[in-house]
Amino acid sequence: MFEKIDAFLRENITIGGDWIVTLVLLSGITLVSVCAYYIAKGALWIVERGVKRSPTEWDDDIINPRFTRAVSQLAPALMMSWLLPQFFGSDPDRVHWLDVLTSFYILWAIVRIMMIFIDNLYVGLARRDNTRPYAIKGVFQMFKLIFVGIGIIIAVSELIGKTPLAILGALGAAATVLMLVFKDTILGLVASVQLTANKMVEPGDWIKCPGHNANGVVEDVSLTTVKVRNFDNTITTVPPYSLVSESFQNYQAMVNSAGRRVSRSFYLDANTIRFCDSDEVASLQAEGFISGDDIADDEKPVNLKLFRLYMERFLRNDPRVNSELTLMVRQLDPTPSGLPIELYFFTRTTEWVKFEHTQSDIFNHLYATIGRFGLKVFQSPAGSDLLGIASSEPHALNR
Repeated sequence: MFEKIDAFLRENITIGGDWIVTLVLLSGITLVSVCAYYIAKGALWIVERGVKRSPTEWDDDIINPRFTRAVSQLAPALMMSWLLPQFFGSDPDRVHWLDVLTSFYILWAIVRIMMIFIDNLYVGLARRDNTRPYAIKGVFQMFKLIFVGIGIIIAVSELIGKTPLAILGALGAAATVLMLVFKDTILGLVASVQLTANKMVEPGDWIKCPGHNANGVVEDVSLTTVKVRNFDNTITTVPPYSLVSESFQNYQAMVNSAGRRVSRSFYLDANTIRFCDSDEVASLQAEGFISGDDIADDEKPVNLKLFRLYMERFLRNDPRVNSELTLMVRQLDPTPSGLPIELYFFTRTTEWVKFEHTQSDIFNHLYATIGRFGLKVFQSPAGSDLLGIASSEPHALNR
């Protein structure tokens, strides 16, 4: 049929010779290719309507208008690539340039379709609750780079008339140079895979990376950067390979746990630690600070022990404290600034503001109560303290 059309045109077109015949054939091929585009677009529109009416959601994520438009744009190139050899098979040099352009267009269209497919697949996974926490963006960017690289290799091989294997061989010889040029990309690719596979960091995690002044919530994990929104609303970008090669702190396990730890100490004036007499013990019992179980019959109680037992009981009875986790009030090694007393417990909330309020309320109660046990918090002398000494002993500073 194609030969008959070619012969008919050559017999009936006498003006211009082969140049006019070629122009008419190319115009007809272009018209048929345009019709193929609209036919493919209409067929894919019907597919798209059926996808929207289907009860599943995955097909809606993958087959969207952007994807069907890209697929329909491939139809005219395929039609032209098929028709050109049919009409010009005996003299391919006449349309060699057009055949090369068509091949490049087909290659570009296929790569673009794959890019859109990968993007749609990533969006679909990012919308699912079971896959949203994973840092999969870098993996999908890796696949996009692979397809782009394959497309470039095939395009270069088509342009210079070599096989793709020959291009790969040449690239292998230049691997050292390529590794230097794409060092950050290669390191980011490997690090993104490690971060994802080992679940080291995910979007939404609270991380702290002192080496890069990052302390906030991870917003995005891509092939080359990890974007962190700090608590002052500034943005810090950290290379993924830095998180793999250096240490960083991920607080997300604490946020998802049953409590947040408080490990805070204060310094006690060691000179105020003493034994309590019977009147003091009776007064503390009457006010509910201690119970009869706190003191053994043959024991002469120490005020610091009574205060420690009271604070532990206070913490266990506080509904904001998770008493099922480790809870204690303990002494640390003495220092020149006094005896450190540490409160070690976990709050039920992990939210930052509520956690700080709970911690502050507990220590406010501690500071207000400690004097009742005859204890004092150590504090370095300030200006008012020295003025008090000077006013009570006028000649004390002159001795």
